[in-house]
Amino acid sequence: MGKFTVAEFCVVGGGQALGLEAAGFDCVAAVEIDADCCTTLRINRPQWNILHEDMRQVDGNRWRNVDLFAAGVPCPPFSIAGKQLGTDDDRDLFPEAIRIIGEMKPKAVMLENVPGFAAAKFSDYRDKLRIQLLELGYESDWRVLQAADYGVPQLRPRFILVALPKRKMSYFEWPTPASEKRTVGDTLQDLMAQGGWKGVDRWVANAQAIAPTVVGGSKKHGGPDLGPTRARKQWRELGVDGLGIANEPPAPDFPVEGIPRLTVRMVARVQGFPDFWKFSGKKTAAYRQVGNAFPPPVASAVGLAIARSSGESSGRVPGTGYLIIRNIEWRQLVSH
Repeated sequence: MGKFTVAEFCVVGGGQALGLEAAGFDCVAAVEIDADCCTTLRINRPQWNILHEDMRQVDGNRWRNVDLFAAGVPCPPFSIAGKQLGTDDDRDLFPEAIRIIGEMKPKAVMLENVPGFAAAKFSDYRDKLRIQLLELGYESDWRVLQAADYGVPQLRPRFILVALPKRKMSYFEWPTPASEKRTVGDTLQDLMAQGGWKGVDRWVANAQAIAPTVVGGSKKHGGPDLGPTRARKQWRELGVDGLGIANEPPAPDFPVEGIPRLTVRMVARVQGFPDFWKFSGKKTAAYRQVGNAFPPPVASAVGLAIARSSGESSGRVPGTGYLIIRNIEWRQLVSH
């Protein structure tokens, strides 16, 4: 019966869509308002039907009965950096998500956002959202998943909500965390050594830990650096200068005991992107796409769980969850 299908909104640089692809979903629509992000998507996956459109102007009837509606609606209304204005923030697109879901009538729903959306101050908002989904015929559950539990060398908690019809929700099980965690040093060793830096072995030995959350910033705030003062201090403990992003890996004449900066490609790998994924635009635009992404391995793990529960009676088989990272085949460890 073929693969599962997904229509995704607020796609950014493609992290969630790439992870869902690995989980066995064909992307029939990728709706994104940012031009640089759309270029990135077209470079990597022209077959995804990439639409440079505003989610608020989209008619969901275009994708009736697609298997999965997925969206990473803007985070600022629920993030500390965005002052957590919730419904008072004009960037709150959850109402648009509900509208499109009602028009599409997908077989499953996946929504992701910042962990701040799980805060007590938004409990009424979450309850209202789940009631609206229930009125559309979906039962739902949510959790805050930690990216480091799914092969990503980064402390990146994300709020994930999954909704399915009642007869399917009982089959859904959240993915099981992997038993082993990846470190920054092991993840970036080959990239940090590409320029011939003689201090790479020393650096790797010091960077045997998980990174703080990568902060991408917005067009209004934030440039190509690794986040606020606290995050940059944590990066420095790992031997990384977080005040900016480098154009190239450290060269042979870079001090052996120096503190290098990461390149956009290095940050992308810390986010869980495979090396074949290219980002368009200048450094700031490319870094923003990476920093605001949903880690593909986490999306793959949740997508596999959704596919298994949705495919219980359809006869369709989910994907393997394989992604190519560091030129090796790496598989998500998820519940069966």
